[in-house]
Amino acid sequence: MTLQNIRLISGSHLIGQVTYFCTSMSTAENSILGLKMPTDPRWADLASISLQEILTDHAFCEQKAATTCISLISRYADKPDLVNALSPVVTEEWGHFRMVWAEMKKRGYTLGRQRKDEYVNLLMEREPKQERGAPDERLLHRLLIMALIEARSCERFRLLHENLEDPALRDFYYKFMVSEAGHYRLMIDIAGLYFPADRVRETWAWWLKTEEDVLQHLTPRGDRMH
Repeated sequence: MTLQNIRLISGSHLIGQVTYFCTSMSTAENSILGLKMPTDPRWADLASISLQEILTDHAFCEQKAATTCISLISRYADKPDLVNALSPVVTEEWGHFRMVWAEMKKRGYTLGRQRKDEYVNLLMEREPKQERGAPDERLLHRLLIMALIEARSCERFRLLHENLEDPALRDFYYKFMVSEAGHYRLMIDIAGLYFPADRVRETWAWWLKTEEDVLQHLTPRGDRMH
C-alpha cells in the first residue's frame, strides 16, 4: 500500500463508507469494527446524566490523541510516509479539542483538570515487551493501540449520537463518529506500510482480544469517554 492509497482511504469521499462502518455495528462478536465486546448499554444513560464530565473527558482525549501523533512523528522522523500520514491527524485532533471546548463554553462549562484514562493505561500496560534480538515491533503495537482507541471511540460516539436527547449534541457526535472510524482505518493502514500484512492481522487480533479482557475489568462510568 502506498501513502497515496492511505490518503484516499481517509479522504472525505469515503465518508459514506466510514459512516456505514460505525452505524452498522452490532453486538455480535465480529462487529464491523472488529470489537469483541459492545459497550455496556448503561454507559450512554450515565453519560447523558454527566454531560459536563463526559465533554471534559472527551476534550482531553482529543488533546491526548494529538500529542500521541506528535510523539510518533518525533520518534519515527526517519519514516516520511508516517510523518506525512500523521501530520494532518495532529491538526484534525487538535481541531476536535477546540470544537469540544467551544461546545463546553457555549454551555457555561469549565474544562477542569485532566483525569487518568484507566482504559488507555490498562492497554498500554499490556503492550508486549521488546525482547532482545527480536524484530522491533514497538511501532506496530503503538499504531494498533491507537487504532483500537479510535475504534472504541467511534462506537461510543455512535451511542451518544443515537441516545442523547439534545439534537445539536447528537449531530455533534455524529461528526466525531465518522472521523474516528477514518482514524481507526488509517492507523492500521500505516502499520501495513512497515510490517507484513499477516503480522498486522495477527497482532490486531491479539489486541482485540486483549481489549475485551481490559473491558471486563472496568466498570462503566458516565464521566469517562472510555
